[in-house]
Amino acid sequence: MAVALLFAALAAAPAGAATPVATVPARGGTASGAMSLDGVLQPVRQATLAAQVGGNVVALQVKAGDRVKAGQPVARVDERELQAGVLRSEAGVAQAEAEWRNARLAAERARELRGHGFVSQAALDQADTALKAAQAGLAQAQAGRTQASLVRGFSTISAPFDAVVLATHVQAGDLATPGRAIATVYAPGALRAVVQVPASLAAAARGAQQVQVELADGQRITPVARQLLPGADAVSQTVEWRLDLPAGLASRATTGQPLLPGQQLRVHFAGATPAATAAAAQTPLVLPAAAVLRRGELSAVYVAQGTRFVLRAVRTGASRGADGIEILAGVKPGERVAADAVRAGLADASPAP
Repeated sequence: MAVALLFAALAAAPAGAATPVATVPARGGTASGAMSLDGVLQPVRQATLAAQVGGNVVALQVKAGDRVKAGQPVARVDERELQAGVLRSEAGVAQAEAEWRNARLAAERARELRGHGFVSQAALDQADTALKAAQAGLAQAQAGRTQASLVRGFSTISAPFDAVVLATHVQAGDLATPGRAIATVYAPGALRAVVQVPASLAAAARGAQQVQVELADGQRITPVARQLLPGADAVSQTVEWRLDLPAGLASRATTGQPLLPGQQLRVHFAGATPAATAAAAQTPLVLPAAAVLRRGELSAVYVAQGTRFVLRAVRTGASRGADGIEILAGVKPGERVAADAVRAGLADASPAP
């Protein structure tokens, strides 16, 4: 929605005296064997902590950005009902122990009387059976006590490893239900770049001899490992690449700012054979750098339609230096684009004849 509003604001302008702006055709460039795609920074190890029992959250002991140690409590759920279950199970164990002792004494008396011939073998068998049933009842009660104690332990949600709290999903007083997310944590020492590669460029990406990750500050990092997921997204028709970055990279950021999950970055694939790149990318379109309008993370061009310009979002690729910038999506071959995006954004701008 924010993107649409921004483009609408940039494109909207009252009609006035026409100021001609030169246009250039969107043309195919020569395959360079290199391409660049937008990616995002993700932690290698991340976990969403969830409640395993129901009850009100009585304490949320962390906030986003906190560092926690393995086993440190993150939140507590009201355990009064669970404590009552433990007391109930302990009472059941006491009852089962009493029944077992009574059955054991009865079996011992029956054996003694049977030795003197005062009771039948059937009576002794009955006493032994009652003892075995009492033993089984005691074992069952003890297992129930163990289970009740284990469930009571679920009232405290703890960190599974040394981590940073990425987000909390409840507040004190909220109702926790089994499976409801409490907090998300991640290990800050291991980060990776994740890039969605269009299926049409998958062959070129696989054939790249060099892959580099460009951080927001311009620093370029060579991944220590690459992982290509075996499936493609059915909707976006992209395949996911995961590029593990060197350990401790966050502490070596050149700007002094920490690297955080979700930050944008660029992934550069270089060294693929020109034939493979051309076949996969079908020769990317190239436009002059001045024709591309940039607003933060957004890129757009002014496309000529009749006597006016229409602002259109595009996805850019690698820079070709003096030749211009690759356009991966948003413009069709042969469409005419304003050569000067700044002038084309004026209220009275129109395509030059």
